[in-house]
Amino acid sequence: MDANKLLDLYAAGERKFDRVNLHQANLCGTDLRGANFAEADLSGANLSHANLSGCNFSRANLTDVDLSGANLSRANLSEVNLIGADLIRANLEESNLSRADLRTANLILASLVYANLSEAEMSGADLSGASLKQANLIGSNVMEAELGGADFTGSVITEQEITGRVLRLGISHRWITWAGCH
Repeated sequence: MDANKLLDLYAAGERKFDRVNLHQANLCGTDLRGANFAEADLSGANLSHANLSGCNFSRANLTDVDLSGANLSRANLSEVNLIGADLIRANLEESNLSRADLRTANLILASLVYANLSEAEMSGADLSGASLKQANLIGSNVMEAELGGADFTGSVITEQEITGRVLRLGISHRWITWAGCH
């Protein structure tokens, strides 16, 4: 599906776009609040400054997506692939990023207030200046992540998330591939 068809369907009231292929689509600045993109392929897409609040992206492929300045508040991003994604200044307040793969993602100055990042993989991510106030980071991996200036006030995080000293047996992540299979 191309970006224009998606926007036409959304304008007509459609909100169900699960498993759609929007690889490298340009949706910069669009308003797609409340849409369902579960298991969709949006890899390489431009969603910068888009309003995606309340959207469902569970198990979607968002590899190398541009979400800079996007509003993803209260979005479901559980088990999503955000490897290499640009989330600079993104609003991820109250979003569900449980078991998300954020390796090498750029989250500079992102707002993750009250976000659920439990069991998220964030090794190599840049969280410089990000606000993680009241965020849940239990079971997440922030080893080798850039944390300079990040605000963890009131966050649920233990030494094991930072040091990686506890071996996490029994955790099985399912990542969607670029082709949409899992």
